[in-house]
Amino acid sequence: MPGNQFDIQEIHWQVGMIQNIDVGLLVLDRDYNIQIWNGFMQNHSGIHPSDAMQKNIFDLFKDLPVDWFKRKVESVFMLNTRSFIVWEQRPYLFKFKNYLPITGLAEFMYQNITMIPLVATDNQVSHVGIMIYDVTDIAINKHQLEEANSTLETLSRTDRLTQLYNRGFWEESLAQEFQRNQRTHEPCSLVMFDIDHFKKVNDTYGHQAGDEVIRQTASMLTHCKRTTDIAGRYGGEEFTVLLIGTSAENAMIFAERMRKKIEALTVKHDGEEIKFTISLGISEMGKNINNHKDWIEHSDLALYAAKHGGRNQTVIYSDKLQSGDK
Repeated sequence: MPGNQFDIQEIHWQVGMIQNIDVGLLVLDRDYNIQIWNGFMQNHSGIHPSDAMQKNIFDLFKDLPVDWFKRKVESVFMLNTRSFIVWEQRPYLFKFKNYLPITGLAEFMYQNITMIPLVATDNQVSHVGIMIYDVTDIAINKHQLEEANSTLETLSRTDRLTQLYNRGFWEESLAQEFQRNQRTHEPCSLVMFDIDHFKKVNDTYGHQAGDEVIRQTASMLTHCKRTTDIAGRYGGEEFTVLLIGTSAENAMIFAERMRKKIEALTVKHDGEEIKFTISLGISEMGKNINNHKDWIEHSDLALYAAKHGGRNQTVIYSDKLQSGDK
């Protein structure tokens, strides 16, 4: 076979390979004019090679970030080294639609980009080759894994019935707030409350009705607290909320508002109307609190005093409660 015929055949299959590989390939000259535009680029952009060749890339793609893109390409020209862009840094270079059925959740194609210096016979970089890899399936799988992990994390710290923080996570948050308060010394109050005569609710209306009472109590707490406050279900019918930047006197205003709203609330379940009340105890962070467990104990003593003082009321902790004087 004559040498020139072999060369033509070799060039033919090389061009065929470039056109049919499942990777985007374009080549830019120093003026950002397109010299190669393969089948992948045609199929996903809708631009025929005859309409792309010798055209300026910025004329064809108006949404390309010009300054950012030029910095990337110029570094390849100047340093004669490859440059890489992964989808985590920038989801895509060219906004192509995603056509893969498995990853149909994505609106666009996630892309990894490789920029390669192409050296002329004078050993100078005359062109830059850009390869575009479709990594949509990898990106979507990672997003789904992150969402699943986030969901699991939320479930691990959330009480299923009330959607408040569960006791374990809430107590960890309280311990962190205690440590922070050692530095800031800002006013901060802990409120603990529970539902009065909750056993009677369960015995009279059933446990499902009791669950509904707990849910609506939690909903009222969520409605009344600020976004900065940390609320949780401490156990059973007992709740707690940490009021950041709040003195005991101001915590009393919050607690009484909660108490009155609960007193006015009617829970309807299975044709029954259920009325109930709550009792609350407040403890402000102070010098006589050595750790977060002391803080809980003081609030619990105040709650105990409210329960034994007649229920449906709020009591602020004082040292006399520690001595047993109710």
